[in-house]
Amino acid sequence: MRSTMMDRPLLLDDILERAGAQFPDVEIVTNMPDKTLHRQTYGDMVRRAKQLAQALTQAGIKPGDRVATFSWNTHAHLEAYFGIPITGAVLHTLNLRLPPDDVSWIVNHAEDRILIIDDVLLPLYEKFADRVNFERIIVVPLAGKPIPEGMESYEDFLASADGEFVYPDKDENDACGMCYTSGTTGKPKGVVYSHRSTVLHAMTAAMPDTLNLSFNDTVLPVVPMFHVNAWGIPYVATLTGAKQVYPGPHMDPESLLDVYAAERVNTTAGVPTIWMGILEALDAEPDRWALRDDLSMIVGGSAAPESMIRRFDGHGLTVIQAWGMTETSPLGSAARLKPAVTARSEDERYAKRATAGVAVPFVEVRIVGDDGNPQPWNGEDMGEIQIRGPWITGSYFRLDNSDEKFTTDGWLRTGDIATVDADGYIDITDRTKDVIKSGGEWISSVQLENAIMAHDAVAEAAVVAQPDDKWGERPLAAVVLRKGETLDADTLRAFLLERMAKWMVPDDYVFIDAIPRTSTGKFSKLDLRKQLLDTA
Repeated sequence: MRSTMMDRPLLLDDILERAGAQFPDVEIVTNMPDKTLHRQTYGDMVRRAKQLAQALTQAGIKPGDRVATFSWNTHAHLEAYFGIPITGAVLHTLNLRLPPDDVSWIVNHAEDRILIIDDVLLPLYEKFADRVNFERIIVVPLAGKPIPEGMESYEDFLASADGEFVYPDKDENDACGMCYTSGTTGKPKGVVYSHRSTVLHAMTAAMPDTLNLSFNDTVLPVVPMFHVNAWGIPYVATLTGAKQVYPGPHMDPESLLDVYAAERVNTTAGVPTIWMGILEALDAEPDRWALRDDLSMIVGGSAAPESMIRRFDGHGLTVIQAWGMTETSPLGSAARLKPAVTARSEDERYAKRATAGVAVPFVEVRIVGDDGNPQPWNGEDMGEIQIRGPWITGSYFRLDNSDEKFTTDGWLRTGDIATVDADGYIDITDRTKDVIKSGGEWISSVQLENAIMAHDAVAEAAVVAQPDDKWGERPLAAVVLRKGETLDADTLRAFLLERMAKWMVPDDYVFIDAIPRTSTGKFSKLDLRKQLLDTA
């Protein structure tokens, strides 16, 4: 028996049209390079996105063609988020923090035809310009810099269209966007998102128990729009009609706090390193910024230590942890508290908030041990997180030898090691490549890092494995102290011995000025190992 429901595809076209019809006067604000605030509305954005779509079509862009962006988080980038895919083409956000060799490899592998780039980023483009071959380069004049010869102004490009764009027919499974992984273990891998997967992801991410966005909210994604579509927030915010605020190139703590206060932001998202900086600024000048008392800070990219969550609570700000990856669009789980957990002790509530949370609707998660069997949800047995769902990738773009990333029964192998407790909360203990195997036991580098960062004198910590003749591997801790603080290895070790088993506690500590990071702001364990193992 067939249903009587209409057969309507899930397309980004409909999110755009709804924004124009329902929220034409809601603001989209950008902190420009000169720190003036650019303001436009959803009505403006919809009109300009359609102009961009028409101009791209007139330029010969066809369904399935890739159009690249090399841009900060701005109103113009949001226009590209819709203007490119509504033509049937594919939005390809380039990570401007990757090395030039990686960027050029990605551009050539994706066969990008046109580049849309911020004028303030042209010096970065010049570092790989001789290795790529775009048909046209469209420059967004954020700073009003002269347009180089051979390139075109974004505003002139839009003006070439009369705005009478006609949506082409599309299937919901057609590609709408693509991102490449950061390439920390080999060449970056391309993940291609469909209209259907992106719409479903946006609908689920808006739910109260996930990112919790509505037209009552003002949201500022610090997470770059070139990194997994800013975790999908531009699509979620446009779907719900939330006011959007973009930081432009200004992601330092003071600039962000200034905009939070000025625009009354109540939802923001970024990696822990961003929040560490903001926390230091708030600790130094707690009365400087009049922030909303319902400001939620969504943390992703790597685990937020419980100590950081507690310190933000002291400022009246709420940290919400989420987990995902490029391959999962990226939302896989969120750490909202279930009613049964809310009724427990304060320490138990904090422990749950410091996990990756529970799998969001339509996403299935299992943990699989070394023997290939799923592990019980008891909070103790560890295994690799494997995941599947309607916005989880099932393959990589033009990569044939990726079978090891997928199980024979269709699950994505994430490479994250975790436990899941009886309440369904996922506690990520490590990456498969970072877990420390000492004397036959697994030691979680994440657990150690969080314990070290609980010390009042510590700003950041990262733990890697170092070879050991007796135990095979032992943990080595790299520690960054807070400004003006002093701490020695013996004192830190004694602090840890009060909190965990002796065999887990590092024997060696190195105090350094900064921990190297990847292009997405995570700790770069690969670079840290190279830096530390020669000096430990």
